[in-house]
Amino acid sequence: DLHYPLRRQRQMCIRDSKMSVPLAERIRPKTLDDIVGQTHLLGENKPLRRIIESGKIPNMIFYGPSGVGKTTVARMIANNANMTMHKLNGTSASIADIKQIVAETETLSGINGILLHLDEIQYLNKKQQQSLLEYIENGKITLIASTTENPYFYVYNAIISRSTVFEFKPLTSEEILPAIKRAFQLMADELGLKLRLENGVLEHIARGCGGDVRKSINTVELCILSADNDGEKLTVNLDNVKLLTQRSNMRYDRAGDEHYDILSALQKSIRGSDENAALHYAARLIEAGDIISLCRRLLVIASEDIGLAYPMAAVVTKSCVDSALQLGLPEARIPLAEAVVLLATAPKSNSAESAIDAALADVRNGDFGDYPRHLQNKHFDGEGAKVKGQHYLYPHDYPNHWVKQQYLPDKLVGRTYYQYGENKTEQMAKAYWEKIKK
Repeated sequence: DLHYPLRRQRQMCIRDSKMSVPLAERIRPKTLDDIVGQTHLLGENKPLRRIIESGKIPNMIFYGPSGVGKTTVARMIANNANMTMHKLNGTSASIADIKQIVAETETLSGINGILLHLDEIQYLNKKQQQSLLEYIENGKITLIASTTENPYFYVYNAIISRSTVFEFKPLTSEEILPAIKRAFQLMADELGLKLRLENGVLEHIARGCGGDVRKSINTVELCILSADNDGEKLTVNLDNVKLLTQRSNMRYDRAGDEHYDILSALQKSIRGSDENAALHYAARLIEAGDIISLCRRLLVIASEDIGLAYPMAAVVTKSCVDSALQLGLPEARIPLAEAVVLLATAPKSNSAESAIDAALADVRNGDFGDYPRHLQNKHFDGEGAKVKGQHYLYPHDYPNHWVKQQYLPDKLVGRTYYQYGENKTEQMAKAYWEKIKK
């Protein structure tokens, strides 16, 4: 009994030292079955799980957003491998670090091979990545790399050709819930207190983490630290959780894949005439504060996808964009929504784009000739001219302001670039000119 205070103090020191490590690290899964999500890779009889269980580890690149299990799986493989293991992070690794690992392949510690866990490989330059090639190929180094960027854009092609790429996907809120429950319980146990969660707390955190497990667990830690504590029980209320997660942890990076994915999804939704999906992707751009990218893409869509089916769409969209840029957020969302709905519900035509692309193809292939004489900007002929005089026919001098004459170069006479779209506006124009040109 006399030693109880000392024993209690020692236990508290041990507890405090553990809690100095971030919760996301303390709760990191130790087995494949503890990992939430990624069932397309790690479920029963799925490819990555079977490779890991075989014990024969190939060179692999794990690609996906932050907080979805890439590093966890890589560490799990590395810890279970019968090889000397090294870890590097692309944000801080130097060529000297890589040379040191390469040099070890010729020593006793490298006799069974070296497993290199390289996190954030996209930050290594081409020379650094090339320094690993020979050893990856001969098997002296087995590479497990992870990246949040598309490896086909950021990783040296020779490394990709020697590796298998596995894509990790964002988790659903349902998949994240077990990890959140486990995190709350772990912190309560470490503090030696009972835990009371108001209804909706778990679901709110799961929905607000944007598919990022690490982010959700960090939110749990904040909730516990700010919870009502009466010495025996921790009470986490929903209002407090909402304050801690005021902005959705939506994935967005103006310079990365997410930026272009959202813009691509927006345009394809408008092209597909799904105004609800288009509004969703527009909302994600607005929430990220990136109205410049949204405005530019809407201007493109007005001409590329609506085009001549409804030519006024370009005018209305330009007006909405100008209003949005002058208003700024939050009011900018209103004219932008107007443009999104207008474009999504408007008739569609890409006839103008197809026509100019076909004309450009001829020009780029050198498939063109001299201008017809009557179109040239000169009013006298040299001595060698076979036909004297310009002989240009001025259309406004003729009925309906049209007269038949050649405009294309001789080499391209009869070439057709523009095909009238199957919509009311273009078909009316087609009928008009067919009548006149007869």
